[in-house]
This record gives sequence, C-alpha cells and structure tokens, in this order.
Amino acid sequence: MKYSIDKKEKYAVFSLEEENLNSVVAPSLKSEFVILANEGIENLIFDLGAVKFVDSSGLSAILTADRLWKSLGSFILTGIEHPSVKKLIEISRLDTVLTIIPTIEESIDYIFMEIIERELQKDPDNE
Repeated sequence: MKYSIDKKEKYAVFSLEEENLNSVVAPSLKSEFVILANEGIENLIFDLGAVKFVDSSGLSAILTADRLWKSLGSFILTGIEHPSVKKLIEISRLDTVLTIIPTIEESIDYIFMEIIERELQKDPDNE
C-alpha cells in the first residue's frame, strides 16, 4: 500500500496514494489507522485525492478510522474528486455520518476551529 503521512503538532494528513481502496488495501489501511490512533494523533485528515474506486472493504476502513477518532478529536475525509467515489459515499449515506471537506487546506482550518471549540467547552473547574 502506497501512502504518505504528514504529521504536524495538532493533526496529521494521511494521503492514500492508491487508485483503489479495496479489499487488498483496506486491512493494511485499518492497521495504519490503529497505529496512528495509538500514537496519540488527535486529528486525522484522510486524503482520497488519488483514489478512483472504493469498495465495501474500503468503506469499512474509513468507518474504522471515524470510530477511532470519535474519542481522540476529529476525523476528516477530503479530496473526494472521482465521481464513482462520490457516488458510493452518497449511496451508502456516509456523507451524513462523516465529516467531508473539499480540500486539505479547508480541513486544516476546520480542525483548528474544532480545537478552539473544544477549548471553549472545557469546564474551567475541571482543570
């Protein structure tokens, strides 16, 4: 599986550099997500810019990441450009469950807004 990870202080961008997110790639991808979550990466941006095909195994890997990051911070899907990928996400209704943002830059902005929001919601008596 070809991918790149750009780790920053507050987030990481995981770019899948495969055309197919299928049953061949999904198990390795899930493992990578678990490793990143265990490393304490609070916010993950998953870039699908190179992906042209996703099957049910691929969707399962995406949902695994979404579950992992529910308790850590934010999980964002970005770079969904290929029509078949867009269509599958819409048909499976994942567009109503996942945070999907068009670009990496907008995703980074979103994460910083979420961080500020979480900080504001913290109860000062609990610190």
